[in-house]
Amino acid sequence: MDDIRSGTRVGIFVDVENINRCGGFGMRYDVLRQFACRDGGQALRLNAYVTFDPDRAQADPDYRDRTSRFHGSLRDMGYKVILKPVKWYTDPDGNRYGKANADLDMAVDAILQSESLDRVLLVTGDGDFTRVVTTLQNRGCRVEVTAFESVSRELRQEADFFFPAYCVPGLLSPKPGSQPPDAEWGEIGSRVRGWCYFHKEDEGYGFVRFLKKVSPHLVVTETRDPDSPYGTAFLHDSRLPPEVNPKGLPSRTLIFEFTLADTERGVQAEDVVLATKL
Repeated sequence: MDDIRSGTRVGIFVDVENINRCGGFGMRYDVLRQFACRDGGQALRLNAYVTFDPDRAQADPDYRDRTSRFHGSLRDMGYKVILKPVKWYTDPDGNRYGKANADLDMAVDAILQSESLDRVLLVTGDGDFTRVVTTLQNRGCRVEVTAFESVSRELRQEADFFFPAYCVPGLLSPKPGSQPPDAEWGEIGSRVRGWCYFHKEDEGYGFVRFLKKVSPHLVVTETRDPDSPYGTAFLHDSRLPPEVNPKGLPSRTLIFEFTLADTERGVQAEDVVLATKL
C-alpha cells in the first residue's frame, strides 16, 4: 500500500484505554495503520493516548517494564504516545481512587491537527466524541470511526464511515487455538468475523458477510462486483449461538466469529460464536 500514494493526508487518534477496556486488548497497531491508509493515504498524525500510573510504576517493576515495552513498540511503529498520568484522590469516607481521562486531549488535538488532514480515523467507542466528529466534518475532514465493543450508536451514526474493528482482517487475533496455523483470514478453514446481512426466518437460513482483505473499496459490498473485497458464507439457524434469536436477523450490530467451511452448499459458517453486540 505504501507504494501507491493517493495524496490523502490521514490522521489516526487512538483512545487506548477505551479500546483496551472494550474488547481490543492486543490490537495490532501496524494493521490499524494499514486500515487507515488503505487507499495509499499517508499517515501524517498517529496519536495514541495512554493512561499511565507513575505511583504504580514506582512500586511495581513488572508494570513499569510492561508499559515501557508497549509505549516503545508504539513509537517504533510511528505513533506519538501521549501519556495521561493517573491522579489519586481520597473521597470523604477515606477511600482512595484514581482518575485519568485523555478524552479532552484527544479531542483538542484532533480538532487542531485536522487543519492539515483530509481524513481522520477515531479509534474509540466513546459517545463523548460525537460532537468532535461533527466539528471535524465542519472543518472539511472525512471522519471514520472504528471500535470493538460498547460503541455509541450516536457516534456510529454521526461518522462518515463506521467499520467494526472486530471485522478488520488481522487487527485482533481469533480466540486462542481456534484458527489452524496454515489458514489465512478469508481462506477455507480460517476464523473470520462478520455480520448477517440477509435472513429468511421462515426457511431458517441466511448469509453472513466478511471482509476478505483491507481494500480501498470497503463501500463495495456486493460480492459479485470485481472490486468488492468482501466474501459471503451460508449460515443455517442451527449454527447460531444460543443467545442469538433468529428473529433479530439480519443485523449489522451483531458481530459473529466463525470458521469458513467448504460444503456442498458452498462456503458455510461453522462453529459460530457471538463476538460482540455493538
